Amino acid sequence: MGVMEFFSPGVIAVLGSCVLFLFFRWKNLRGPPCIQGWVPWIGAGFEFGKAPLEFIEKARIKYGPIFTIFAMGKRMTFVTEEEGINVFLKSKHVDFELAVQNPVYNTAWIPKNVFFSLHEKLYVLMKGKMGTFSTHQFTGQLSEAFHEQLEDLGARGTVDLNDFVRHLLYPATVNTLFKKGLFPTDERKIKEFYQHFKTYDEGFEYGSQLPEWLLRNWSKSKRWLLTLFEKNIDEIKAHKSVAGHSRTLVQAVLDVVETESRQHSPNYGLLMLWASLANAAPIAFWTLAFVLAHPEVHKTVLEAISSVFGTTGKDKIKVSDDDLKKLLLIKWCVLEAIRLRAPGIITRKVVKPIKILSHTVPPGDLLMVSPFWLHRNPKYFLEPDSFKPERWKEANLDKNAFLDGFMAFGGGKFQCPGRIGTGEGGHDLCLVRFTLYIRWFALLEIQICIILVLYKYDCSLLDPLPKQSCLHLVGVPQPEGRCRIEYKQRT
Repeated sequence: MGVMEFFSPGVIAVLGSCVLFLFFRWKNLRGPPCIQGWVPWIGAGFEFGKAPLEFIEKARIKYGPIFTIFAMGKRMTFVTEEEGINVFLKSKHVDFELAVQNPVYNTAWIPKNVFFSLHEKLYVLMKGKMGTFSTHQFTGQLSEAFHEQLEDLGARGTVDLNDFVRHLLYPATVNTLFKKGLFPTDERKIKEFYQHFKTYDEGFEYGSQLPEWLLRNWSKSKRWLLTLFEKNIDEIKAHKSVAGHSRTLVQAVLDVVETESRQHSPNYGLLMLWASLANAAPIAFWTLAFVLAHPEVHKTVLEAISSVFGTTGKDKIKVSDDDLKKLLLIKWCVLEAIRLRAPGIITRKVVKPIKILSHTVPPGDLLMVSPFWLHRNPKYFLEPDSFKPERWKEANLDKNAFLDGFMAFGGGKFQCPGRIGTGEGGHDLCLVRFTLYIRWFALLEIQICIILVLYKYDCSLLDPLPKQSCLHLVGVPQPEGRCRIEYKQRT
């Protein structure tokens, strides 16, 4: 008896209809090309993990403007051209907070129920307060904080540039954003803070994804930082930072957090600490490294600083808003460094099927954009691998309008709705808004830091400009090798 004799003509017709239905549905909902490897669950994880930035660009060249990488049980769909990026930024069917909730729990122990219950309250706070918490209120504080750190450096020295900027930025940021005196002053405790934050920061990407028992040193540093906030959270909330500004944005956020769960205020404090330090220091590093590696740019920057403050390096100057407006070249240098050393990825989670070009991206996929590679697209940036601060003349920075194709803050064709406050995109903007506030603060402090360093010291590189590390995707890439500088007080 043949196999087909077990089935009646009616059953065969139904099965045939199902096959045709599934075929046409597959044809109409065809997903992007998928790189999935041969090993179940791990997929392309091993190859992707060796050099993820290079892997992304090779996949774009081979598969086109949209493709999926299956690795470690996750589907990551990358979009690299305008239509896909616009969907990433503006679609109501992709969600930022769903994409980051698990990493937030892993790195700061903020439970899912607390994280999501604070959506509405944080969103209302950010929507109402972003305009009143002006970053420019910090110019005087930051100038004073940087002068304190510069005095510790002495008249001359040789040091790794990464350590140099951390020595300046870490204390200034912590004492200004959180509480004067939170950053330790005892040499042993300073070293302890640096070591624990460095361990936490460098392991952040792994800690966001891997079980904690695999990362013992990282876990130990996370606990140390959480304990620091547990001991100081009440003083941070009570601290009066600037005359005329009774509540800082950090204090306002902590007030909202405590309406839901007082015990998790230290956890949000840790998250805010990482957001304020993790990218500011490497961007300051890269900006100074690029300027010092380009003699003509360096010369022009020094002439601009001297035209505003004079040529001596001994005066204890205060950088004002008006000074920053006269020194736009410094801001151009910072933005150009951000363009060249942008994060490897930013992510959203797909919650409903979305159509991009001829493909349908299914729910559950992580939708990815790589600012690092977008900023190297010659369609938007001529000579994309060159450090050219003058290209920022074309941007309308007075209105916070950046160059087309620049993804760090949103701008041009890729305007980020979280920055302009249109309310599009849902309540995921509460975290976007806070992140943008931190970015504006970081942009301000990096400019002031560079102005004061180059005003006080003659600096020169002792090593070639290092390449960026291609091992990490989250945050600004670190240098691949050492980069020493020699500094001497200007006379």
